Amino acid sequence: MTGTTDRRDIVIGIDPVKNWHLALAWAADEADRRQSRLRLVVAVPPPHHTQHVDNSPRHTTQLDAGTETLRTAAAWVYARQPGVHTISSLLEGTPAGVLAGLSRDAGMVVLGSRRLSRTEEFLSAGSLVIPVTAQAHCPVAVVGDAEHATQKPPYLVVGVDGSRASRAALALAFEEAELRHCALRAIAVWQPPVFTLHTGDTLFHAERRLLSEATAGWSQKYPDVRLTHEVPIGSPVELLADAAEHALALVVGRRGHGGYTGMRVGSVVHGLLHRAHCPVITVPEA
Repeated sequence: MTGTTDRRDIVIGIDPVKNWHLALAWAADEADRRQSRLRLVVAVPPPHHTQHVDNSPRHTTQLDAGTETLRTAAAWVYARQPGVHTISSLLEGTPAGVLAGLSRDAGMVVLGSRRLSRTEEFLSAGSLVIPVTAQAHCPVAVVGDAEHATQKPPYLVVGVDGSRASRAALALAFEEAELRHCALRAIAVWQPPVFTLHTGDTLFHAERRLLSEATAGWSQKYPDVRLTHEVPIGSPVELLADAAEHALALVVGRRGHGGYTGMRVGSVVHGLLHRAHCPVITVPEA
């Protein structure tokens, strides 16, 4: 180990009315790997009182359900990872807003995914993945499918494009690979431009050079991580998702922060959250 592992809390958002076991299993294992505390969070929207409607009874029911879910989840984590210390938080507020706020002091936020279509995503008030991913101040892991832990040898995939967010993703990917004792595939997808004054070979070799420069020095810092470089040609979403088909996780950078709608995550990240069949970890630029 390098001693740089972030031990701030792993925060997981839990919805009492949905199946949270897969995401919680991933979060508990991550907390164990990092020797971090695991914070279980249920967010309940505040009651709304109007002249005609009082939903206080419904709010009370939601609070009771949240309390019971947190109790059950904490016991479930203890059974899976008895060495992980958990704390439970029942908080008032919109779930996306609560989790984005907690991300300021967290090491990672973990979410489950219902794999909404894009139309459902915009229409669903319960969708957390896009707004939290867009606004979080720390890495966000979206667990829609289980890790492919039976793949031999195990590996992680990281997308590289030379941006600051990509460099942050690369740093986390190496750390994760060392924690998991697995290989790391660094991939820089090249999309040939429609119009250019340069030859395709020149641009392709420039992309390979970018990837080599971006990963330079990391192998010395993490000598036990086996690194491979790949520069496939085509769509970043399709090629990264395909490369991560049997990966433990896919790590990608996320540029900037979303606005009020929380939808500004970039087309590649947005596409991967829908397309990839492994946990996707997005990392904000440092």
